[in-house]
Amino acid sequence: MKTLANILWLLFAGIWLFVGYVFAAVVMSLLIITIPFAIQSLKLAMFVIWPFGRTIVDRPGASVAASGCANVIWFIFGGWYIALIHVITGLLLCIPIITIPFAVQNFKLAFLALAPFGKEIVSNEEAQRRRGTYQAATLGAESTPWPAAPPPPGTQYPAAPAVPPALLPPRGNDISF
Repeated sequence: MKTLANILWLLFAGIWLFVGYVFAAVVMSLLIITIPFAIQSLKLAMFVIWPFGRTIVDRPGASVAASGCANVIWFIFGGWYIALIHVITGLLLCIPIITIPFAVQNFKLAFLALAPFGKEIVSNEEAQRRRGTYQAATLGAESTPWPAAPPPPGTQYPAAPAVPPALLPPRGNDISF
């Protein structure tokens, strides 16, 4: 099913969005200082050409300050028009009823196009594995999410165990389909 969805995506929107991202990467690589932005645009181009079966998650160990600064610069110099391309493509794909799922995917990708730094592309299975590992680490091996009986008043709950940054789950608005 993922292969069929990816082939239809490629025909309806993927190839044109891929060309747009590659064009943006070529323009951004003209100056040496914008090469990291060109690399990010190429990563997004590789994702947008075959998106089903993969998802975007927060990159473990990504610096919030560096990613935030890079996302601000990305938004000012390129992200807004790439997101606009996704919104326009999504609106056009809303016209035929059968392509509405592709339109929804475009709207999700528009948010990614606004702030792509600090994200990584993984398979849906890897994202599920990370979520499962995170839940197992926070709940403990033998514990349940709810206590059998409420503790007496004034009792402190134990602190949640520390989770390594590599095992943090993606946010609820991850880019998956």
